[in-house]
Amino acid sequence: MIGLVSRRTVWIGAVVMAAVCLPLSLASGFLAGLTHIGTVAAAWAYNLKLKSTPVSWVPYAVAFGLLPSFVTLGTADTWAPWWASAATALLGVGAHLANVVPDLADDLATGVRGWPQRLGSLSRLLAPLPLAVATVLLVVAPDGPIGVIGWVTLAVNAVLLVAIVAWKNAPFLVTIAVAAVSILALVARGNALVP
Repeated sequence: MIGLVSRRTVWIGAVVMAAVCLPLSLASGFLAGLTHIGTVAAAWAYNLKLKSTPVSWVPYAVAFGLLPSFVTLGTADTWAPWWASAATALLGVGAHLANVVPDLADDLATGVRGWPQRLGSLSRLLAPLPLAVATVLLVVAPDGPIGVIGWVTLAVNAVLLVAIVAWKNAPFLVTIAVAAVSILALVARGNALVP
């Protein structure tokens, strides 16, 4: 697969997409647009420099953490509640840890030495921690009772978090399931994101 597309072509595509991203982001509103541009800037920072540093988790936390505010600023002109931003930032950190697990050997061979690569196989064991806190925040922090959906979410995600540790080959897929279950539970609560 290496060599099918030239570096020049990749750079041209990246620059064109970055230029298109600016007006499309701002079409959601000024603050929402700036928030989205912040998430894209975090992704670029990761790819250009931070991927191979001990702070490789920071762009994930920033980009994921800003997403709820992109939605709320674009729809209700208000920042997302702190717990939504904190939970999605933690989902990002957990995803970063889990995503690296299958590629640890390849990453190390190519010189990628981000935080998860430095942790090695501990990444798979640590990934459930931020995901668990994120799930609890998304279930417990919104106003109102936890309800049946909240308790089911906590139970399902507890099983999924154990699977991340036990199932060596697919921690990232299970991480996506944890995030999906948590977000669906939040959506089922209605307008929890908007005060």
